[in-house]
Amino acid sequence: MLIHLIAAARPNFMKIAPLFHALKKEDWTTPVIVHTGQHYDLNMSDAFFEDLGLPEPDLHLGVGSGTHAEQTGQVMIAYEKVLLEKKPDLVIVVGDVNSTVACALATSKIAYLCSTQNPELRTQNLQRRRPLVAHLEAGLRSFDRTMPEEINRLLTDALADILWTPSRDADENLMREGVSPKKIHRVGNIMIDSLEMLRERIKDQAAYNDFGLEPGDYGVITLHRPSNVDDQEVLKQICHTFMRMSRKIPLIFPIHPRTRKNLEQNRLLSSLKRSPGLHPVEPLNYMRFMNLIFNCRLAITDSGGIQEETTYLGIPCLTMRPNTERPITIRQGTNQLCNPENLEAKVEGILSGEITQSAIPELWDGKTATRVVKSIRKLTAPQ
Repeated sequence: MLIHLIAAARPNFMKIAPLFHALKKEDWTTPVIVHTGQHYDLNMSDAFFEDLGLPEPDLHLGVGSGTHAEQTGQVMIAYEKVLLEKKPDLVIVVGDVNSTVACALATSKIAYLCSTQNPELRTQNLQRRRPLVAHLEAGLRSFDRTMPEEINRLLTDALADILWTPSRDADENLMREGVSPKKIHRVGNIMIDSLEMLRERIKDQAAYNDFGLEPGDYGVITLHRPSNVDDQEVLKQICHTFMRMSRKIPLIFPIHPRTRKNLEQNRLLSSLKRSPGLHPVEPLNYMRFMNLIFNCRLAITDSGGIQEETTYLGIPCLTMRPNTERPITIRQGTNQLCNPENLEAKVEGILSGEITQSAIPELWDGKTATRVVKSIRKLTAPQ
């Protein structure tokens, strides 16, 4: 059984890595890594693949950057050619980037002709089939259609034949949208598999030493969403808040390229660098970054994955967004939504010892990839 694992950027590779390793152990399937090239990442180096135990991608579409429409269209065109040539049996897409929906759409619309050698039978019994489409991390919803990722999630889930969800609320979202329960299979959170796969190596990093800090005595910031970094006044307000907060607790701020460009254009980066207790740095590789998260007092982010990882680790997280597609991290975990106006007060609440009762969601246990493999075997076995 030929299975394509689609990845477009570093977070996607984090999600497919545990599944790739689980599938490689099986003698009934051949997993193939397809890198669309949607995002170029300087940290997407040989060391990154080595850390994950992944080979170089088998196929590279080389799409590159562009508008949402350009990326989606170019990935569809490139991947359709791959589908016609390689003829996979199952295409697995992950997450919610443009490549996710593009590959799901291209696969859903492709048709393979019956391969019978008898021309007469081909004429009389022309059959068409296509690969199955599976979405790993299905059912997540922010209910905010101004977010391109929400559109990608909705469309991908509508197209997919198999929907692997991380939590009960994702199941409920899909059923509310009229998806057949037969398509929905709760398997847990694949990102926790990646974390557990690398846990011991993460713990050995001691990245906080680079900043002269001790475990539990600092915060970590990540910021990249347009709503936070593209508006000059909003970005300025956020930066001034960070500078004030860094007098109370040191803050390590690995700066996303998009954020750095806007900070430089608005002459804010130099102010951040001069602020005592604030450490603006280049993006870090996964293991060094996660070592900082493992040992931090709190995290401030607008990223989806960090909301999940901090919930799993029991670390307070402030998500600078009006909504989240991972509400279970708020209901059951350590996550709180915030905005530039109340961020400082939320941080002070955490530092003063306000305790949020939390629990690890069901099936967030590092065994999601194993459940996915069992699901594939069951769903694709001859009847």
